[in-house]
Amino acid sequence: MPHLDLILTLTGGLAAALALGYLTHRLGLSPIVGYLLGGIAVGPHTPGFVANRELAEQLAEVGVILLMFGVGLQFHLQELLAVRRVALPGAVAQSVVATVLGAVVARAFGWDWAAGIVFGLALSVASTVVLMRVLADHRDLHTPTGHIAVGWLVVEDVFTVLVLVLLPTLFGGRQTALGHVPLALGLAALKMTALVVFTLLVGGRLIPWLLEHMAAARSRELFTLTVLVLALGIAVGSATLFGVSMALGAFLAGMVVGRSDFSLRAASEALPMRDAFAVLFFVSVGMLLNPRSLLEAPGLVAATLGVIMLGKPLAALAIVLLLRYPPKVALAVAVALAQIGEFSFMLAVLGKDLGLITDAATNTLVAAAIVSITLNPLLYRLVDAAAAWAARQPRLWSWLNARARTPLPPASTLAPSGTPPLDPRYRAVVVGYGPVGQTVTRLLRDNDIEPSIIELNRQTVHHLRAAGVAAVYGDANHRETLQNAGVERAGSLILSAAGMRTSAEVIRLARELNPTIRVLARSAYVRDLPALYQAGAEWVFSGEGEVALAFTEAILRTLGATPEQIDRERDRVHADLFARPT
Repeated sequence: MPHLDLILTLTGGLAAALALGYLTHRLGLSPIVGYLLGGIAVGPHTPGFVANRELAEQLAEVGVILLMFGVGLQFHLQELLAVRRVALPGAVAQSVVATVLGAVVARAFGWDWAAGIVFGLALSVASTVVLMRVLADHRDLHTPTGHIAVGWLVVEDVFTVLVLVLLPTLFGGRQTALGHVPLALGLAALKMTALVVFTLLVGGRLIPWLLEHMAAARSRELFTLTVLVLALGIAVGSATLFGVSMALGAFLAGMVVGRSDFSLRAASEALPMRDAFAVLFFVSVGMLLNPRSLLEAPGLVAATLGVIMLGKPLAALAIVLLLRYPPKVALAVAVALAQIGEFSFMLAVLGKDLGLITDAATNTLVAAAIVSITLNPLLYRLVDAAAAWAARQPRLWSWLNARARTPLPPASTLAPSGTPPLDPRYRAVVVGYGPVGQTVTRLLRDNDIEPSIIELNRQTVHHLRAAGVAAVYGDANHRETLQNAGVERAGSLILSAAGMRTSAEVIRLARELNPTIRVLARSAYVRDLPALYQAGAEWVFSGEGEVALAFTEAILRTLGATPEQIDRERDRVHADLFARPT
């Protein structure tokens, strides 16, 4: 039965990815390695359960669309412009070097140049997921190293999007006459231009209007559904109406949403669905790997790993040093880029569909990805040790440092005036801007503590920003929202919103991002206090308890109690109601 086959494929693939993804995560590796291994486990080349590869690939198509939508959503031109001096020439030069090296390797093993170029392009682009994880784990995401690496990846991603669009145009019929190439490229450019103009101009007005109306409905399900429909609808429309890649349509849809006030909410609420389908994408790629075939061409795998883990990083190291950045920054950027991932697989799948590359190339790419993704975090941990060793070679190290210009501090650590970052004691994140949040915010500002407000009312966020108060439109239940509000650099987190049923989860997320942050929380009922204390709150105030205290004081005054008696009784009731669990 087809529907049973679908359910078995979905369940089996996700279960294998879950088990092996958890195992690799516990080992300190990227879960992507586990997802690929899960695909191998349920693939046709290993014993046991075999998933339906055609169904897995169809589900993976949704994953590709949502991955591209996420890339567009997180594409910020300002961040790219801030590091354009190194990211633009660096990414282009490194991509060219890796493509040439990959093509030479492919040619050496008897492939034609078209296959070699596609293979080289697949080796040239690193995994955004892996790079962001590695940088975040080492607290380098908001440093000069992180900004350069992320900007570099943005250029690589955009370049790969263009390649994904142009490959079907050039090789859609497997052979494109040389004289027709300029015509084909011109026609593709015209179609892409029409799609970009239509999406940015028409979609730039229609999409925010639609999202605003769905947000006003105050239904999380409707908002999430709207974002998914936009991503899938524009992707499909770009292919059917404009004849270009669905990947480009999804990327543009993400860019339009990312330029609106709804970018953070879309990322935090709608894109978890992307993660589920992205897992299926990695599983479907893993299913392509035939482990036995690797034994037939170990030299090809070794040469491919040489391009990824030696050729690419050495090229990046040389480029960053030539652009006069400090040697430690150059070394960290080079090591972070020494891996391949999701875009490599997209190019491989497309190349296979176009008949440009064979199963051998796909097997090699999957094997190389597993090895490089596994080793990349381990190698990045050695950057400090390698820099320390190089520093003991004073002549070379001093010469390199003398040539380096000092990079600017990351924009995220500067105040608007360009002053140094505030001490965490003078930063606070306030969740909710109702009467309690307004009072707390006013008190913080009166005492020179800079508040950042998290609020789900878009109009309130606009008013706060207009008044010069930092405000984030989003749900505090999501890590991205807390990060955007600056929890990692704050001294206090204040949960002032009434009726938050997920306060404990917000506290746990905040503690993960900033273990030293002080948490003040509000709850409706006294019975909720133990859970909030257990989650990591230091002070919890219950509306129910405060009413009990107010009643106690009013009754005692009516009975003629002295101020000392009132204070003593208040302390006793407060201890009974608000006692921290032992």
